[in-house]
Amino acid sequence: MKAKILFLSVMVISLCSACSNKGTALFNGKDLSNWVGFVDPESHSSVDNVFSVQDGVINVTGKPNGYIRTQERYKNFTLSVEWRWSEGARYDSGIYVALGDGDRIWPKGIQLQMKDGQLGMLISAVKLLGVESNGSVCFKSALTSENTEKPVGEWNTTVITCKDNHYTATVNGVLVNEADCEDTEGYIALQSEGGPIQFRNVYIKKK
Repeated sequence: MKAKILFLSVMVISLCSACSNKGTALFNGKDLSNWVGFVDPESHSSVDNVFSVQDGVINVTGKPNGYIRTQERYKNFTLSVEWRWSEGARYDSGIYVALGDGDRIWPKGIQLQMKDGQLGMLISAVKLLGVESNGSVCFKSALTSENTEKPVGEWNTTVITCKDNHYTATVNGVLVNEADCEDTEGYIALQSEGGPIQFRNVYIKKK
């Protein structure tokens, strides 16, 4: 009996240790109460129609454009996000890791691109429109040639690390991009753009 209790205790400690290694959960698996939502005002749609939660998963319609972001700003961190395309095809989406102040469709900040063929590209959404964005030097940074994305419908894990102005991005454990950027602090955000996508297990660990 004592041996069984000891074994269970060790298992609990091990599980707790594994959870703590991921950092702080940004998504509680139940609702989006700790996120701030924004969608294109011209769409006349609500955030609830674009972003919803079911069975521990964030469902994103992809249309209209918008995002949900954290209430807290972050600098120097490791962010881990699981995601998958949910309706049989790859579309377009992104993970913002330094979203600036002022909610708008194309916000200032650094985005990890998730568009088919560009997964892992670090870009400045504002610069795409030809607007100044403090001269982010990682605009359209180069990608590695290796495609590490899993087939549509399977879960992928993207890990983004920001240390001072240096970013690294991995997809399913493989380094896909590395760049120095001038935007180094901001909100974390999950984007709606293009088509249906799902997110889960969103963790951040401050460095």
